[in-house]
Amino acid sequence: MIRKNKILFVSIALCLLFSCRKDKPENVSQPGILIGPNGVFITNEGNFQFGNAQVSYYDPSQTTATQDLFQPANNRPLGDICQSMCLLNGKIYLVINNSNKIEVVNENTFVSSSVITGFTSPRYFLPVSNSKAYVTDLNSNSISIVDLSNNIITGNIPCNGWTEELALVYGKAYVTNKVSNKIYVINTSTDILTDSITIGYGSNSIVEDTNGKLWVLCGGNQSMAISASLHRINPATNIVEQTYTFSNSVDAPRKLHINGTNDTLYYLNGGIYRMSVHSGLLPTSPFIQPGSNNFYGLGIDPNSSIVYVADAVDYLQRGVIYRYQPDGTLINTFRAGIIPGDFYFK
Repeated sequence: MIRKNKILFVSIALCLLFSCRKDKPENVSQPGILIGPNGVFITNEGNFQFGNAQVSYYDPSQTTATQDLFQPANNRPLGDICQSMCLLNGKIYLVINNSNKIEVVNENTFVSSSVITGFTSPRYFLPVSNSKAYVTDLNSNSISIVDLSNNIITGNIPCNGWTEELALVYGKAYVTNKVSNKIYVINTSTDILTDSITIGYGSNSIVEDTNGKLWVLCGGNQSMAISASLHRINPATNIVEQTYTFSNSVDAPRKLHINGTNDTLYYLNGGIYRMSVHSGLLPTSPFIQPGSNNFYGLGIDPNSSIVYVADAVDYLQRGVIYRYQPDGTLINTFRAGIIPGDFYFK
C-alpha cells in the first residue's frame, strides 16, 4: 500500500464506513473452521495506522470464507498493514509492513510461534534456502537477511530505494525496485549484490516462466513521463531479451502473476489482462473488464487457473473477492477483510 495516497482519504471518509456498505453476497463460515488442504489465503492490508490487518481464508470446496484467521487463534490483532505472506515447510511468514515485523504462524492452526522484529518497513519475503530468507523494504535502503532457524535478522544487503518483489533462479535473487530503472541481482551464497540490470522504471512484480525466463513488470512514472513496460530477462546471462512498452501514458500495470503451467501472464491495469509468454505483443484490451470495481489484488489458482481478483471498494469497508473461470465467466463473489491485496494458494 502507498500510504501517502490513502491516509488522507481514510481520515476524511472513515465516518462513512457503516453507511456505504456495498451489497454483495457472501457465505461466511462459522468460528473455529479448520484450514483445509486446497484453499486460498487472502492478505488484507487494513487501514494505515488502524492496526486492523487480517488474513482471510476461502475454501472453494465448501464455498465458505473466514474473514480473520489470526485474532481467534492468538487472542490479539495481527497488526498494521499485512503486506504479503509466504508458505514454507508448514509455516506461514506474514509480513506486517507498518508494524515492522514478521509473524511466523502454523499453516494449519494459524497459532503464532515467533515474531521476527528489527525491520524498518518490510515488504516481501523470499526463502533462499531452508534456513535463510531475504526481506525487501520500503525505507531502509537495504534487504534484510533472516535466519529461519532462530527467526532473527543476521545482516543486511545494501540496496538503495524501495525494494519490492523477488525471485530466486540459479542461486541468484532478483530484486525489483519501485523507484529506479534497475533490477538487482544478489548471490545467495555470499549475500552480496553482484549485478544490476537496466530495465524500465518502477519495477513492482516478477515471475518465472516455463522456459526459465524472468518477466518483470514496471509501472513507469506518470509525473516524469516515463511509460510502463514489461521485460523478459534470461537469468543465465542477465540479458534483457524482450521489452514491451505500454503506449498509454496513464497505464500503471502491477500485480504480475503467472498460471500453474507458467505459460500465461496476468496483470492488473484497471482491468485484468492476460498474455501468452510466447506473444510478441501486449494485449490491447482487458481479459476481464473492471466495470465500476476497484480491482486491487490478483491471484491465479495454479491447479485450476481460476482467477481471483480483489475489489478494495472504498478502502474502508471489507473488500469483495470475485472468482472467474479461465474463460472469464464469473463464478461467485464473497467478502474478505479491508483492502485485500494478494492471494496465496495451498
